[in-house]
Amino acid sequence: MAYSIKWSPKAASHFEGICDYIARDSRHYATLFAKKILLLVKSIPQFPKSGRVVPEYNDENLREKLYENYRIVYRIKEGVIEIVAICHGAQPLENIL
Repeated sequence: MAYSIKWSPKAASHFEGICDYIARDSRHYATLFAKKILLLVKSIPQFPKSGRVVPEYNDENLREKLYENYRIVYRIKEGVIEIVAICHGAQPLENIL
């Protein structure tokens, strides 16, 4: 099945905020971070179940990929991969989703 990618407004805001925060110290590293995250997100539809099930929710359709200290949380729906959140690993997900 071919999946499309949809970003939730909250996830897009998280992503933008993280990039802005990194850019305070280095625009170069913020750009590099953004490119890596976008590449990872773009790869999810090929193997959507390759991400681990989010332990806090134990829902087969709510999964995550990790990049450095960040969690990219996504939901598998019919024909759509919804990016739900991007957050630092130390941040509790209960406050995010």
